[in-house]
Amino acid sequence: MNRKILIFALTIVGLAALTVTAALAAGQSDLAKIRSATAQYHRLEGATSAGYVKVPGLDHCFNNPGVGAMGFHYIQITSLDLILDPEKPEAMVYAPGPNGQLQLGAVEYIVPAEPWDKAGNIDPPVLLGRSLHLNKELGVYVLHAWIWKNNPAGMYEDWNPKVTCP
Repeated sequence: MNRKILIFALTIVGLAALTVTAALAAGQSDLAKIRSATAQYHRLEGATSAGYVKVPGLDHCFNNPGVGAMGFHYIQITSLDLILDPEKPEAMVYAPGPNGQLQLGAVEYIVPAEPWDKAGNIDPPVLLGRSLHLNKELGVYVLHAWIWKNNPAGMYEDWNPKVTCP
């Protein structure tokens, strides 16, 4: 009897490991697609010609002393709606480089909170298996993905301790 229980338990553990491995592989595949779709924006000119702009009032380097920074956000205003497409982020986030040049570090997904909530949605939007979180100050749900610059705090964290603002 104990042997049957042991075999059953090992089978369950094995199936769980396969499920986690498959989920991680799917996540990596999604990130590879996002990298491919956004590689053209490494040069700022590529992003601006595609309609990504600095928005007045949000045109500064986002910094959170003691935690890290994000950098400069270039937003495609026409994509600020309730639709999320992993391969078409609403914003490109550029971190200042060692010589002041801007380097693509992250992409950001943005959904305006008021229309999302008015549409009867109880939960925040979800993308890449992650819930966007509410930025109350800006009135938007957001999710960063640090696909171009390592973030020791985590791939989907807002603030990156490796980024500093001038």
